[in-house]
Amino acid sequence: MRDAAFMTLMRLLPKSALSSLVGLATRAAVPAPLHQVVMRTFARTYGVNLAEAAEPIEAFSTFGAFFTRKLKDGARTIDADPAVVVSPCDGRVSQLGTIDAGRCLQAKGVWFPVDKLLGDARRALDFEGGTFITIYLSPRDYHRFHAPLDGNVTGYAYQPGEFWPVNPASVRTKDALFAINERLITYFDGPAGQCAYVAVGATCVARIQAAYDSITTHRGEPVRTVSYPAPKPLKKGDEVGMFEMGSTVILLFQRGRVHLDEALGPDAPLRLGQRIATLTSATRA
Repeated sequence: MRDAAFMTLMRLLPKSALSSLVGLATRAAVPAPLHQVVMRTFARTYGVNLAEAAEPIEAFSTFGAFFTRKLKDGARTIDADPAVVVSPCDGRVSQLGTIDAGRCLQAKGVWFPVDKLLGDARRALDFEGGTFITIYLSPRDYHRFHAPLDGNVTGYAYQPGEFWPVNPASVRTKDALFAINERLITYFDGPAGQCAYVAVGATCVARIQAAYDSITTHRGEPVRTVSYPAPKPLKKGDEVGMFEMGSTVILLFQRGRVHLDEALGPDAPLRLGQRIATLTSATRA
């Protein structure tokens, strides 16, 4: 009943306008004592570890700058084994498994189609029978996301969409949620073959920014697909982008390329740089 009531409220809210308004508020310059109180209250409420931040709260001129804060050097360890795929961000596993009949599991009895997620039916075929992992970033988490492997960015696709929440209630009840919301898809090519790296927007996630190009979402732009004539190299752990407020990352891998870590399951906590999968023996050969 709580889920149903929450989703009814979400249907009534002007989610895109609300997200834009929240985005403007987080970037607004306000008196330092006021926004520092807001940031400290937020940190206490959600359990943010301020000791990991590269700068103290006093250094942030806006709430948005605090929310997209960088970490201190050494705050995360990136597994250096070239056969290891690492978590691209802090968060919790939402779901993981095999891409079957063009679909990924969203929640028990709820799926999302890969062709709709990517906005490209041809590209979706590249991942049939492959593996996926969906990671939810809560308000307490570090909100930059990084490369899970060495590789080259071959292009990206921007898919405008809606701004439904991506919290557990929405994931359990909103069919094909991740294929409906706004998203930025980054395509990698590397030791695991092709990888689709999907950053999903949500209510109050006013913008997603890429680090490898001058891309910022939620500006009223149409669908956009870009292929780079010269791919852009990234090392494992390099920054790929950031969320202005929390959301979800989905990684798609081709069939037979990686083995997901058997210790992982829904709701497992993740930290940037920890192992989530290994390359298969065929991939390493």
